[in-house]
Amino acid sequence: MRTIAIIGAGESGAQLALGLQREGYAVTLFSDRSAAQIRSGKVMSSQCMFAPALDAEAQMGTAIPDSGAAPAIGSIHLRVEGQEPIEWEAPLDGPARSVDQRLKSAHWIERFVANGGDFRIEKVTPRLLEELARDYELVIVSTGKGEIGQVFPRDKAKSPFDRPQRVLALNYVTATGTDDGGAAAIRMSMAPGVGEFFTFPGLTASGPCRMMVFEGVVGGPMDCWSGVVSPEDQLERSLQLLRDHFPHEAAAFEGAALTDDGATLLGRITPTVRSAVGELANGSLVFGLGDAVVLNDPLTGQGSNNATLAAKYYLDAIVRRGRQPFNREWMERTFDEFWRGWGQWSVAWTNDLLKPRRDHQATLLREAAEHPALAASIVAGFDDPRTSYPWWFDPTAAADFMQARKEEDSAVFDVRDFRSALGQYATGVTVVTTVSPDGRKVGMTANSFTSVSMEPPLVLWCPSKRAPSLTDFEESTHFAINVLASDQHVLSRQFATPASDKFQGAETTEGIAGVPLLDGAVATFQCRTVSRHDAGDHVIYVGEVEKYSNDGGSPLVFHSGKYHATASHPDF
Repeated sequence: MRTIAIIGAGESGAQLALGLQREGYAVTLFSDRSAAQIRSGKVMSSQCMFAPALDAEAQMGTAIPDSGAAPAIGSIHLRVEGQEPIEWEAPLDGPARSVDQRLKSAHWIERFVANGGDFRIEKVTPRLLEELARDYELVIVSTGKGEIGQVFPRDKAKSPFDRPQRVLALNYVTATGTDDGGAAAIRMSMAPGVGEFFTFPGLTASGPCRMMVFEGVVGGPMDCWSGVVSPEDQLERSLQLLRDHFPHEAAAFEGAALTDDGATLLGRITPTVRSAVGELANGSLVFGLGDAVVLNDPLTGQGSNNATLAAKYYLDAIVRRGRQPFNREWMERTFDEFWRGWGQWSVAWTNDLLKPRRDHQATLLREAAEHPALAASIVAGFDDPRTSYPWWFDPTAAADFMQARKEEDSAVFDVRDFRSALGQYATGVTVVTTVSPDGRKVGMTANSFTSVSMEPPLVLWCPSKRAPSLTDFEESTHFAINVLASDQHVLSRQFATPASDKFQGAETTEGIAGVPLLDGAVATFQCRTVSRHDAGDHVIYVGEVEKYSNDGGSPLVFHSGKYHATASHPDF
């Protein structure tokens, strides 16, 4: 039985410990506090879990039993202050929920112990880390607190800020004032030069609550917490800030009371990405996870989501590792998978929102008030930051994207609902690859693949006319269909997201006409393009199969917007 030590029993560490415990690993979980101390202590974050992270919890089996009591959050209501305020609301792709992290961490610890886990209350120092690295096959640090946080060097290339960009104030309250009907929404208000206020419903130990989050620009009028002497003082100052800067929200919190003695938090966070591999004084290696290596500002609510998704990535990588050693190369590759597949997009999107809006972004926000499809696309960035690329960052891409979303508003059907209906048809997942005339490897994820004819052997797939790499496919003579295996979901996401090098970390071999073939695919079809057909906003590519491989295995399945694995039907 492989032995693993995890330091930190928060969002990432505790969930990874439970996932590994379920997989049969011998796990020791360290925390500086007991479950009871965490449950009765101060709030730890303003977490709101969006659909992808909730799905990861379900897959790891870590969702807490009472989470259903937390209100389902179905939309985001955005307001941008100014001479002519911008205001609109759009639905999230899936319901979000917020459960007090004190409840979650305490529950995870108690469940880990109840299942026979080794839980130790101890402050871990670098010296103790050295001892643990001798005794365990793998040591994972999931907390950035104290000296051990310095074990992981700052990655300057991925950390554009060297100081906090916002001053954070958080309150959990029971609000008794007039509500504007947005109880099931995240209400986010932005005041240029001042900061942001957002609020959403959640669940804490005393029952349903509302979370009040102030993100003040450093040195601005909301950087005003230095004289706060008590939780009640913080709440009163919070209410005054609403009256002064967000008066449209003030009525909803008149008469608000704190949910408990620990229901407030103040802080400043410097967004930082660190190396995931820490080398100790004795030469031993420890592996960083969650906030220990990717620390986000809370502005976009991605912190807890990043931690949960990182735990899922690490869990899958550890299980896949089998009996092989957890060496530096494996640690770097595992973190890189998470970084490429999720972390880099979440970090870049959050860091960008900390900056003043650029002209094209202000136009996107303003136009969204008149175009629901555009508003929904902006909101989708909270669900999945990868969907914001490249149009949120690039003016040219923004103009093209905005026009496409406007066209959706005049479509025959509600495009989101129609797409959801089409998603009920389960498909496999492929990455279609080719090589450009200048020799670049090109690839994109697609599930629009089907066989057409056995004689001659023909297949087809359908790229969007707006696909950035469409020109490369038009100029090439051949393409390959790589049918992904169930453990290649990271590659699916990687090739579905814009990047300068989608093939980074992907192992390939060279096929006909130099077309790259992805190693590990359950089947590949090397094709010569024989015809292209216009089809609305897509192009139908028909290819004649000149060579194929059938390695077999369990394929990756996509259904209703989520990845799935195949299983035999119980009736057969």
